[in-house]
Amino acid sequence: MKFDIILFTLFRTDNAYSSISLSMAKELAKTVRVLYVNHPYSWKDLLLGIIRRDPALLKRLPRLLFLRNAYETLDTIPERFIAVTPPPTLPINWLPPGSVYRFFQRINNRIVVKAIQRAAREHGFERFIYLNCYDPFFAGYLPPETGAVYNIYHCIDDITQDPYTARHGLSLENEACKQADITLVTSTNLHRLKAPVARRIVYFFNAADVSVFSRVLTENFPRPTELTGRQGQVIGFIGNLDALRIDYALLKKVALQFPDITLLLVGPLNSKEPEQTGLTRLPNVVFTGARKLEDLPALLQHMDCVLIPFLCNTLTYSIYPLKINEYLAAGKPVVSTAFSEDIRTFANCCYLAENHDDFLQQIKNALSENDPDLITTRTKVAASNTWEARIRQLAFALPFKAGI
Repeated sequence: MKFDIILFTLFRTDNAYSSISLSMAKELAKTVRVLYVNHPYSWKDLLLGIIRRDPALLKRLPRLLFLRNAYETLDTIPERFIAVTPPPTLPINWLPPGSVYRFFQRINNRIVVKAIQRAAREHGFERFIYLNCYDPFFAGYLPPETGAVYNIYHCIDDITQDPYTARHGLSLENEACKQADITLVTSTNLHRLKAPVARRIVYFFNAADVSVFSRVLTENFPRPTELTGRQGQVIGFIGNLDALRIDYALLKKVALQFPDITLLLVGPLNSKEPEQTGLTRLPNVVFTGARKLEDLPALLQHMDCVLIPFLCNTLTYSIYPLKINEYLAAGKPVVSTAFSEDIRTFANCCYLAENHDDFLQQIKNALSENDPDLITTRTKVAASNTWEARIRQLAFALPFKAGI
């Protein structure tokens, strides 16, 4: 029997970098219907979005102001997919833990659950599998009377390591894991952290949309405009340039060590540290800003080696990086810090560095390699870590035949 999927997620359809949730939805929609529920805006988010003229918010605004669901479809997922943004919620994360927070959290939860029920009813989702991807603040699980035949919680990061999510996230996430029929975890350390509270726990490592990134090997793309006037080799990074994961001191060392090579940083900049460290002022460093998934192969093709310049801290110790398989699908030599147990499992197909000096040396090794067999090795690893393979794994983990 085929069950519809309702996927509630922290990552909206217009997320500024590669989204685990959207990749999963794209694969699921090949066989079943998917109702993709965006993380709701708070009333504070709405006000700030209006002031900043956020185009995605402004498009959704008329329905949200009237407390209605805002529906949308995507050209990239043309069939069996509908996305919805619930009405606004109250901005309450600033409240201290306790009865007042719990009171308002229940109000927010009712807003989101009712929005999900309304969307399910309007689109004929009567009995469905409910999957909450890393957003325990709302609808961490759904009771059977909503139509949910099975609850899945998807844990993708150590929620205690971001100051915003740490305030209330751990208790809400643990409750979601307790209530979920199955908890999916994306890393070895997350399994260690969630096993004591989860009813049932399964490894569910991140994957890649290989069909997108393998285009690097089969098509010819013109040199990106960001590289106009720049000659020579390119060292690249693709991903969220945030304040918690990226080692900006290391990136500055890379730029200074290789002054004749362009350091191309692709993704939204969500940290003040590049400006504070002077990284933004170095002549061989280029920040492109956010790019759509389908635009990445053209940039990636012109990178001679690619980086995962993560800090080695408590947060990154729980990360199995989404980008590793995307890089490998493109056949590119990857240089990474040895930040987690899971990145070490890629030692046979990427250059791992134990410290900054080693990282710089590994870049030299990567830039000088000339072995087609290494490209074959990388693409084979990526081919075993596709979203298609992960969805098959998910279907196998369910205690019934779900038709996904």
